[in-house]
Amino acid sequence: MSAIKPVNQKAWLLILPVILCVAFSAILPLMTVVNYSVQDIISPERRVFVGTEWFKSVMRDDDLQGALLRQMGFSLSVLLVEIPLGIALALSMPATGWRSSAVLVTVAISLLIPWNVVGTIWQIYGRTDIGLLGATLAALGIEYSYTGNATHAWLTVLVMDVWHWTPLVALLCYAGLRAIPDAYYQAARIDGASKLAVFRYIQLPKLRGVLMIAVLLRFMDSFMIYTEPFVLTGGGPGNATTFLSQYLTQKAVGQFDLGPAAAFSLIYFLIILLLCFILYNWMQRVGTQDASEAGHG
Repeated sequence: MSAIKPVNQKAWLLILPVILCVAFSAILPLMTVVNYSVQDIISPERRVFVGTEWFKSVMRDDDLQGALLRQMGFSLSVLLVEIPLGIALALSMPATGWRSSAVLVTVAISLLIPWNVVGTIWQIYGRTDIGLLGATLAALGIEYSYTGNATHAWLTVLVMDVWHWTPLVALLCYAGLRAIPDAYYQAARIDGASKLAVFRYIQLPKLRGVLMIAVLLRFMDSFMIYTEPFVLTGGGPGNATTFLSQYLTQKAVGQFDLGPAAAFSLIYFLIILLLCFILYNWMQRVGTQDASEAGHG
């Protein structure tokens, strides 16, 4: 007779601190936001229940729709640039030796810089009088002004984000590449496979899990970007670099519309959750299709 393994219910006490931390850091604040989103807070002592009125008004807001379109364009541009660039950078990094350690430290430097400092660096960098980028473009006869031209401001924020966060994608891909067993490369050399074939049929499929993490991290982070464009352009010129997070801050802090701001923050959260869910399932399906095609081949 096989012995029945006893179940120790006291083991749940081990995760009790985690449950309490999540409750106080996430669940209770979320409930407070939900409470504010259905009330009109006239004063600290007087509140009126309005139901879904704030959600309806926020969804009809033209400024919100414009900020959402700008945010979507920016986040997709970040993924289209940073993911291929991070993969290329990881492939070009040395695998062993002291050069590997030196390159890893050098690549990770930008990740250690605080967000507000990054905005300040690029604010100085883009100036035409003292900034290296602005002065170089001016010397070449190229008109450049991230404070006066909406396209220049948007591109500057994009390049700044690429400079700041591409190393994260590169480090993730580098770790994924180092985890691939050498037996795959030996088999490829025996078969006479080219570098492109090795990347297509060995490295890229093995990086699928790492790339999924990189895509989700960069999408979520770029969708919540606030400090860098706020320091660099202040959301301008006009609303060219006013993304969703800055629009939410203007609602909650600048205008002190707590009800609409709370409703918008819940919509903001659901948008991020939905888009990440779509991205995750799409990447899962693409990876499964590639694996099945390779198996049939």
